[in-house]
Amino acid sequence: MNDSDITRRRALALSGVAAGAAVGLGVTSCSSDDDSDIQAAASGSASASGTASDICVLNGSVTEGPYYLDGALFRKNITEGKEGVPLMVKLTVLDQTDDCEPVKDAAVEIWHCDAWGYYSGYTTTGPGGTSVPEESEDTSGANDKTYLRGYQTTNGNGVVEITTIYPGWYTPRTTHIHVKVHTGGKKADDTYEGGKVNWTGQLFFDDKYGDEVYKTEPYSQHVGTWTKLDDDMVYAGGGAKDGLMTITGSVDKGFTGTLTVGIDPDKENTGAGSGDGGSPPPGGGSQPPEPPTGQPSGSPPAMPSGASPT
Repeated sequence: MNDSDITRRRALALSGVAAGAAVGLGVTSCSSDDDSDIQAAASGSASASGTASDICVLNGSVTEGPYYLDGALFRKNITEGKEGVPLMVKLTVLDQTDDCEPVKDAAVEIWHCDAWGYYSGYTTTGPGGTSVPEESEDTSGANDKTYLRGYQTTNGNGVVEITTIYPGWYTPRTTHIHVKVHTGGKKADDTYEGGKVNWTGQLFFDDKYGDEVYKTEPYSQHVGTWTKLDDDMVYAGGGAKDGLMTITGSVDKGFTGTLTVGIDPDKENTGAGSGDGGSPPPGGGSQPPEPPTGQPSGSPPAMPSGASPT
């Protein structure tokens, strides 16, 4: 994260970190210079009365990518029957400008590709690789305008949980999940209206998890070489402060990915226009990819007609 991304630093007692760990959340953007202290607090091995302090920093925003759609639905489970390794995304949203106090009722929105690398709303865009089934071959019954997109609001502790699957991959990006944190708006017609986007980010995974997941069905039907974390065009290499989640679980039982996000509720960052986000190159996939230069055909039910990607 660049120094310009950090608007303010606040001291936190390790007891606060331990309290966050008690609800099962990884300590990330509110981190100290000594990672060993934070790891100890997160695991419960540090005393709740410890006197060491953390430095709470503002998470830097990145591109929203080319596959964003307005009007995602409010729901805890966004899979719509899509097959893949189960994943629970757990995020804690904190106000970096107010001693890292939890942000209640923030609307957290995530979206990502399916096990073959396709995004809902853009299912004719080939994900690259040597070969991949066409999205029309999917038998899950998922709505191809809405799957793997959704909102949930944070509770009084700033915590949100969303059930999904481990994402697939597409050329030339590493495995990732897109996320926006909205405040000041309201729920209307099963989606979110008004307010502002305070943070646009991406969530990442250590490569070792993809090495395991992509050997299993249905991921293994997408043949090719996926981009590793160090070679990604968006991941800045800073670990948790740049979106690298703490992952627990297994391929057999499913994973939980946790991250703590510091935001400035008074500022807006939509992520639009700040990068291409890695749209598939021409010639990738088993069908000719169509660069996402406009709205997908049709409109999601009970949703606005969509937004032109940037």
